[in-house]
Amino acid sequence: MPLTATVALVAIGGFVAAIMGFIKSSDAYTGALARARSAPAVIDAIGTPIKDAYFVSGNVSVNGTTGAADFAIPVSGPKGGASIFVQASKRLGAWHFDHMI
Repeated sequence: MPLTATVALVAIGGFVAAIMGFIKSSDAYTGALARARSAPAVIDAIGTPIKDAYFVSGNVSVNGTTGAADFAIPVSGPKGGASIFVQASKRLGAWHFDHMI
């Protein structure tokens, strides 16, 4: 593989890793995952412990005390896997989970 292709792949991989890190470290993501891990319906469906996958799809945007999040979290447990779909909004500095399926 030519050096320029290798550099491009490393750069793209770094960019994707940075985006995943930003989303997964957001309060919206950690709050949604905590809610899913304590939800009886999720525990009944996939068991416990509930682990999140590395990749997440969607986006999180924050501007001071406001923001919006729309993402899917792949999760798995001893009984199988699922995806948690989240729509959240940040108002006055606090995240509100508008929809979680």
